[in-house]
Amino acid sequence: MKMTKAMMATTAITLAGTTAFAQDMANDMTIVSWGGAYQASQENAYLQPYLAENPGVSAVWDESSNEAVAMLRAMDEANNLTWDLVDVTAADAMRLCDEGLAMEVDHDDILAAAPDGTSATEDFGDMIISSCFIPQIAYSTTNAYRTDVAAWDGAVPEDICALFDLETFPGTRTLERRPINNMEWALICDGVAFEDVYDTLETQEGQDRAFAKLDTIKGDTIWWTSAAESIQSIADGEAVMGSSYNGRFFSAIVEQNQPLEMLWDAQVYDLDGWIIPAGLPEDRLNRVLDFVFFATDTQRLADQAAYISYGPARMSSAPLVSTHAELGIEMAPHMPTNPANANNAFVQNYDWWADYRDDLDARFQSWLAQ
Repeated sequence: MKMTKAMMATTAITLAGTTAFAQDMANDMTIVSWGGAYQASQENAYLQPYLAENPGVSAVWDESSNEAVAMLRAMDEANNLTWDLVDVTAADAMRLCDEGLAMEVDHDDILAAAPDGTSATEDFGDMIISSCFIPQIAYSTTNAYRTDVAAWDGAVPEDICALFDLETFPGTRTLERRPINNMEWALICDGVAFEDVYDTLETQEGQDRAFAKLDTIKGDTIWWTSAAESIQSIADGEAVMGSSYNGRFFSAIVEQNQPLEMLWDAQVYDLDGWIIPAGLPEDRLNRVLDFVFFATDTQRLADQAAYISYGPARMSSAPLVSTHAELGIEMAPHMPTNPANANNAFVQNYDWWADYRDDLDARFQSWLAQ
């Protein structure tokens, strides 16, 4: 009911490639994202240009996307919605949509068409995995390792299973403090074929098998909750290898000259995008819709790829991706979808995680505490 009322409250008209909303718009926004290099790319590519075109409007960031589901549940329970726009992964968007915490949208009504007139739904294509999800980028969670570990005697990690090979590659690992990706890698390195991972993980036996594999490195792992922690642990030499988002590693390697090398094997493809919390007051909703229309157009998503190595979600944006905004290097070779990086990629099953995330989160945290 909230979603229907919110959508009925807003009437959009298209004027020269921008959307104006007839109702009053709030002059401030709280936008939730992930911090670090990714949030900086959003700031540079579309928030600052939007604010420049809208004098008097202000926005603040909240770097809580990793806890978005739990926090939106709590806000709904308390009837105190303080966020206006939230950046989430595809699976989290599906969960929030299923629970009525994210607003359903008509993508063709609220998003700009491509420059050639192609509708938004056709331009985004399969990236629209939910009626509540407004895609921004395709990215991957992958691994990297230090290139200067003397204890490895010149050995170089070549596949994902180097994570579990403490004999050849001794040293501390750093992995995200959640089951997603870790469970898949554990099963792959225990001999499960890519195509059988989720069928296996759906069973109690398969989950036990994944946890048993993770047990082999549990005592040698730093568990991160913020991608910045992972990068810092490896850069400081506290960990010798571990996971993070490919764009974070790109920033560390290319922009900061850290002695790291990407391990693209079994990188896990995922999508990231906006959800609009259900139940926003009319003036806040109007401002958010105006911003989203601007921030997700073809040019703005292409501009974001000049700051971070994530693929823009629009097909019309891809031809506009060229060089890094500051370094001038070509960005295409650093994208997770580049053929040279995608030889053995793994595609996350968003539907599966939307269904099983809460149960496996609880078990994973219990396992960590043991």
